Amino acid sequence: MEFKNDLLFAQQLDKEDPVRELRNAFIIPEREGKKSVYFLGNSLGLQPKRTKDYLQEVLAQWADYGVEGFFEGKKPWLQFHDALVTPLAKIVGALPEEIVVMNALTVNLHLMMASFYEPKGTRCKIICEAKAFSSDQYMLETAVRRRGLNPEEVIMEVAPRKGEFTIREEDILKAIEQTGEELSLVMWGGVNYYTGQLFNMEAITKAAHTAGALVGFDLAHAAGNVSLSLHDWDVDFACWCNYKYLNAGPGAVGAAYVHERFHTDQKLNRLAGWWGYQKETRFQMQKGFIPIESAEGWQLSTPSPLLYAALSASLEIFEKAGFANLVQKSKKLSSYLYFLLKDYCNKESKEVLKIITPENEKDRGCQVSLLMLENGKKV
Repeated sequence: MEFKNDLLFAQQLDKEDPVRELRNAFIIPEREGKKSVYFLGNSLGLQPKRTKDYLQEVLAQWADYGVEGFFEGKKPWLQFHDALVTPLAKIVGALPEEIVVMNALTVNLHLMMASFYEPKGTRCKIICEAKAFSSDQYMLETAVRRRGLNPEEVIMEVAPRKGEFTIREEDILKAIEQTGEELSLVMWGGVNYYTGQLFNMEAITKAAHTAGALVGFDLAHAAGNVSLSLHDWDVDFACWCNYKYLNAGPGAVGAAYVHERFHTDQKLNRLAGWWGYQKETRFQMQKGFIPIESAEGWQLSTPSPLLYAALSASLEIFEKAGFANLVQKSKKLSSYLYFLLKDYCNKESKEVLKIITPENEKDRGCQVSLLMLENGKKV
């Protein structure tokens, strides 16, 4: 499409947008009587208008039934999880049984590390991206120490080349190949939180498996943002939060994906809890952990129906929109923003900013990161 820096052109694009009415499904904060231009969905998504009613339903059910709310009422809490996994599976490209909604992101990453990081002799190295989000760095560091290993010797970071902001795919694949038989795990972010770079998860997964290693992804900035095909890419595991692009609220319940080939693996180590115990005999409270033969087998504790309800309120909007439609709109919006920024910069007498997010659609999601060269805070 040939863009124009023109209000009428932008208004025409909006008029033709098939999901434009869903803007009205969210509460947009106001300042001095005007709706904000909200560019922080990569940190906390806006609140769906229906969320308040969904939370009230849970509170009313609690008031009416007490603990029996798990089994009775309009939406028995015991079945709440079943209504969440199918829409999430569509968003991340997985089978519903490969999805579990639980905990928070870093908790889930630790649970996955307990199962999928199994250092054996010299096969103990972990490859990750340099300057990954702090939570991932601390998670990896402590997970390695728990195995009695030195993080400085085990964790290998792949960084951008000098003078560049993003990491070249060829450098990631080369690092995996060169580490070879010493590689135990590739733990990578789907989209870099700082630059907005979208990584080729399919290629990374293939390279890791060729080297005899497992691969997991932190999808905090990818889930609900970009098209994913976790199952078809043969990804081993992944975790994400639901409060950014998926609009489930501050501190929302997170989610994890575990490929189906691991669901019945009796040799796999895991940290267990009673909510991951097979459903048929869970309430018999017997010794000996028998996991549910799905990703739900990684659950630990009784979930919060309030957090489930908040996520449900958002996922219903995604279902109505169709995730493919949202991705298409995202690409158009970001491409138009690129055009406007470059048009602005071309009219300036000196360089005032750098766009550090890749311009090519295949290398980014909806985030566009700007490095201000002067007056950054003011801008």
